[in-house]
Amino acid sequence: ALPPTINLLGELLIIISTFNWNMTTIFLTGAATLITTTYSLYIFITTQRTNTKPNKTLTPTQTREHLLMVLHLIPLMLLIACPTLMF
Repeated sequence: ALPPTINLLGELLIIISTFNWNMTTIFLTGAATLITTTYSLYIFITTQRTNTKPNKTLTPTQTREHLLMVLHLIPLMLLIACPTLMF
């Protein structure tokens, strides 16, 4: 999470609070942090540091992909608009 922002501070505070909550969460939180960091670095390196292949073309999106995006966004928008739906 660079540059250091409020999001980084929030993540660090959440990690610290889970360590204080239960000592067994140290391993789970550490493993989850390691996996997400590795994935983020992999995505950054492959998109920013490697050459793109000239024969690599993007396939056009299909209707099912648009439907899938909409079906994921509708619950998200409902929860943002009315957060009391979660409880």
